[in-house]
Amino acid sequence: MTDYNEIRKADPEIFEIMEMEEKRQESFLELIASENIVSKAVMQAAGSHLTNKYAEGYPGKRNYGGCEYVDMVEELAKKRAMSLFGAEYANVQPHSGSQANLAVFQAFMKPGDTLLGMDISHGGHITHGSPENLSGKMYNVITYGVRRDTETIDYDKVEDLIRIHRPRIVIAGASAYPRNIDFKVMSEMAHRYDALLMADMAHIAGLVAAEEHMNPVEYADVVTSATNKTLRGPRGGFILCREEYGKLIDRAVFPGTQGGPLMNVIAAKAVCFREAMTQKFRKYQKQTVKNAKTLAERIMANGIRVVSGGTDNHLILADVYRSGMTGKQAEILLDKAHITLNKCSIPFETLSPFETSGIRIGTPSVTSRGFTEKECEKIADLISLVINDGEIAVPVVRGEVDRLTKEFPIYR
Repeated sequence: MTDYNEIRKADPEIFEIMEMEEKRQESFLELIASENIVSKAVMQAAGSHLTNKYAEGYPGKRNYGGCEYVDMVEELAKKRAMSLFGAEYANVQPHSGSQANLAVFQAFMKPGDTLLGMDISHGGHITHGSPENLSGKMYNVITYGVRRDTETIDYDKVEDLIRIHRPRIVIAGASAYPRNIDFKVMSEMAHRYDALLMADMAHIAGLVAAEEHMNPVEYADVVTSATNKTLRGPRGGFILCREEYGKLIDRAVFPGTQGGPLMNVIAAKAVCFREAMTQKFRKYQKQTVKNAKTLAERIMANGIRVVSGGTDNHLILADVYRSGMTGKQAEILLDKAHITLNKCSIPFETLSPFETSGIRIGTPSVTSRGFTEKECEKIADLISLVINDGEIAVPVVRGEVDRLTKEFPIYR
């Protein structure tokens, strides 16, 4: 395998930047809910010689010769994805979760058709109908959200919207929603009014694989996902569906929305699917959820409001505005303290998306480093110290973060 010494010789500028980023990852606590730390095996597959092969088309039906071995790679990735999630069909070519979503829309809808997705300010993803996204420009978008009293999905309102607007597709899934999603109920409502249910499990795919969350494959007509979040794989996407929709999905991915697949990334996906079948991975996902619950409880004990009063998955939304700062201010101060997370809108937001009232905190990366409940209580205290005391707390917190990151290196 080619090592980084080749980059050092060929492009010292890029090598220097890569070194700086490696040091940042090692010395900061990564709490961005959509990020994770891949295994060395996933990294090696993603950086392998498979990047040399252009394989436009599908196994056995490529537009180029010399694809017999990359065909084997893709078939293995598909087989593992189907086995892992109990699906009838898989497409592993999407370059990202967003690309997977776009392909599903292309497969089942025409421009102007109605799409029902979760409001972005209530936890939805930009590809679920944001006005700035292609999904919001091409389709008639209706959004649902959470109840004001519980800050959990208002399923009664969802059904009302389906009944009134008769969408072609209903999306179940989120980017910043800390509670379990009832895919069974969403499926029943969608099918009652002849809509298709699309489940976007990009954030929770690892939890689903480890049976820490309801499996949407059992209920949805089509399921999309990223591989790089809780699933702990490379940056990429995939689609699972009923066998009857397989050809439709394949055409929507290629040639509908993409050209040739990234065979090196597909190999890395195959590796991550295999890793996700192990008991070690199941244990990791259980710990990810335990860590998130511990973090949420401790933050609340420190006087900071947590949206919906806790979490069922890998992420927490904290309302820092009530503690005297915006999400943007919290993100900047915590970054100075070597804690990385992101500002995030919360339900019934009163500030702009560039300021926000909240922050989003995730436990996948720190759990990959080996953190347990004990360390997550400490992280919660450090976050709370910065939010409650401001700039004056930054040096003290940074020192504690330095101690923690040295005790738990990324790659031992």
